[in-house]
Amino acid sequence: MKQGLQLKLSQQLTLTPQLQQAIRLLQMSTLELDQEVSAILEANPLLEREEPIDEAPVATPPPDNVTTVTKEPAEASDRELMAGDELTWLDASHGAGQDDDENFEPQTAQHSTTLREHLLWQLNLSQTSLRDRQLVTLLIEALDENGYLTQTLEDISAMLPEDLAIDADDLQIALKYLQQLDPTGVGARTPAECLLLQLAALPQQGAATELARKILAQELPALANRDYSGIKRRLRCDDDLLRAAHTLIMQLNPHPGEHFASNETRYIIPDVIVEKVKNNWMTRLNQDAMPRLRVNQMYADILGRNRDGGQIAGQLQEARWLIKNISQRFDTILRVSQCIVARQRNFLEHGEVAMRPLVLREIADEVELHESTVSRVTTQKFMMTPRGIFELKYFFGSHVNTEAGGACSATAIRALIKQMVSAENTKKPLSDGQIAELLGQQGIVVARRTIAKYREALQIPPANQRKAL
Repeated sequence: MKQGLQLKLSQQLTLTPQLQQAIRLLQMSTLELDQEVSAILEANPLLEREEPIDEAPVATPPPDNVTTVTKEPAEASDRELMAGDELTWLDASHGAGQDDDENFEPQTAQHSTTLREHLLWQLNLSQTSLRDRQLVTLLIEALDENGYLTQTLEDISAMLPEDLAIDADDLQIALKYLQQLDPTGVGARTPAECLLLQLAALPQQGAATELARKILAQELPALANRDYSGIKRRLRCDDDLLRAAHTLIMQLNPHPGEHFASNETRYIIPDVIVEKVKNNWMTRLNQDAMPRLRVNQMYADILGRNRDGGQIAGQLQEARWLIKNISQRFDTILRVSQCIVARQRNFLEHGEVAMRPLVLREIADEVELHESTVSRVTTQKFMMTPRGIFELKYFFGSHVNTEAGGACSATAIRALIKQMVSAENTKKPLSDGQIAELLGQQGIVVARRTIAKYREALQIPPANQRKAL
């Protein structure tokens, strides 16, 4: 064989460590970025935070004729009613007035106590025997987060050692003790039993209470489906009595343990802020979301005097890369946000009904970036506007053609559906087909199945479940 040299030219894309870091930082949320920066600060002594120097403001007491009032934010709580395994919206006002001052419980409102702890605290204050308290404790441990007993008493009894001689009848007595504890309805095995326990605790209202009891025991699925005519026919009641019973039922809560549930709070820090200044919509970065970093000057000076810095030289380069990449990240977010605001000005002025269709390519072409980069920029990045805080992805959406040859965004159509439903006659709610016809009269051609998809996305029940008495 004959040996020889051959030259070959080829192009190859190599992601440098600096570029890899830039891409990774770009797709992070603001909270993730802050965590990343904190980790790098611990590992790299040449990088430090640049804390702003602010003078503490002097507190000035209000004048004698001015009263300072601190108002707690109102907490709205929508209730849902269960029929079998289904959760159905019955009334937007369900549960209104239950969180008044008379029923206020600090441990519940602050979510500082779990349902298990709350029940055990009451149990320990009771006068029941030690054996009964132990059995009730056993049932408390079997409750789910909503306060329901999902296992049968027979199953619980079968799991216990035989030498304890505990049968289902013993557990039935313990269950009666449990169902007397607060919150009312805890220990129920079905939604109907839960609501019946709560109904029994309400002041009795004669025929209305008796009808409500029959509805919960026999007609709960029909009530969830708004089959009022069927209920009146089977229970032989008139509109007034059914309305009174319905009012009683709407005061009940099918989730007695919900106030004790530990909900994880998700904090959102807006990356950009949009404000209207002299009829112009201005977009600026949120300075509180931007890490302020700088190179530690003392170490940099030492490295300047000693050119053979070794590891310190590498850490200096990493620090400079990070500062540059973070600056570039926020610059890219700002440019994309400015383009979005320019195209969605009508949304800022008039709301969701004025949202225009927008795709990633439009913004990518404007800022001269790849679509994948724009996708990273708009994911988990938030914009604060006078209309609320929105993820940048919110402003992008598909479109539906109009008869005039234009296009209407899916967000605008959903807003129109919401408006129509809120203004409908609740005794004759609009069907999906009727909503499609009304949109067609406005020149927006939408199929009935598309209306159903958008309605479900808005968590609006179908027409038969929106019907009111």
